[in-house]
Amino acid sequence: MKPFLAAALLAVAAVIVQIVLPGRAIYHAGWYNVMLAALAIVAVTAARNRFRRASSLRARAAVLALAFGTATVAIAGIASGLLGPDDQTIVGAPGQRVRVEGLGVLAFPIVAAQLSATPSVALERPLHTAMQIGQRPRDAGSFILRGLPRSVAYVEVRDARGGRLTVTQPMGAAFLSPVLLMEHRQNIAGLDLPFDSFNVPAARRVVKAVLFTPAQADMVLQGRARAGEPAVLFAVDDENDRLLAHGIVLSDGGRAVRAGGLLLRATVATYPAVEVVSSPNLIASGIGLLLVLAGIAALVS
Repeated sequence: MKPFLAAALLAVAAVIVQIVLPGRAIYHAGWYNVMLAALAIVAVTAARNRFRRASSLRARAAVLALAFGTATVAIAGIASGLLGPDDQTIVGAPGQRVRVEGLGVLAFPIVAAQLSATPSVALERPLHTAMQIGQRPRDAGSFILRGLPRSVAYVEVRDARGGRLTVTQPMGAAFLSPVLLMEHRQNIAGLDLPFDSFNVPAARRVVKAVLFTPAQADMVLQGRARAGEPAVLFAVDDENDRLLAHGIVLSDGGRAVRAGGLLLRATVATYPAVEVVSSPNLIASGIGLLLVLAGIAALVS
């Protein structure tokens, strides 16, 4: 195979891999992008020499298409690898709108009580219809987006007489949200567990909630009545962050429990985060690929 054809095909193949298998750290490595640039330079330089020796207009057009196509695809791959942001997972509270530089606004949905259904996040961009982001990867120009289901807890708090109390999250993304996103981690009994906290201003209480998956709960809580269901461990402090007597209690499988003068219930459900991965621009890569294929077809025919 001619050197310029081999270099062009290797450069195109490398960028196709970036699109098909996004999110690999190797794409941001300097040596990878230097290699991609070197392949493109070899292909374009060899194509220029081939262009000078071409004896027909058809052959010259094919060489030009191959050279421009390879350069376009390579530039898209290098721009993604060197200029694209690192992969990130964006966690948003219900109703929150998160702006992502170079992409648009991720609108996290407001959910019904107790998160009875798993909602989806919408990507809003100027001059585009809203894109619903599910678990299947979606292309958004120079980014690949995918919804990641996460375990969250919907909490309900009542006083000793059964009256509903307001839950606040002073350190959370949404101040009045009853949905705990469980973004922090804590080691308990050798288990790395997610946790979050909330305030109950009317009762002057601060509550910490630790989430156990069904498997973790079954392992720690032998012989429990609600086997196979998640559990949430509550720790109730006073307004000075001092743990109250008998303030640690477990809500097993969504069961209401009492601690610190409060009636607490946690319903564990799924709520999406969004994985954002830099990717070669699909339009530029597609145009470049078509030019390369057209050039190869014209040369071999």
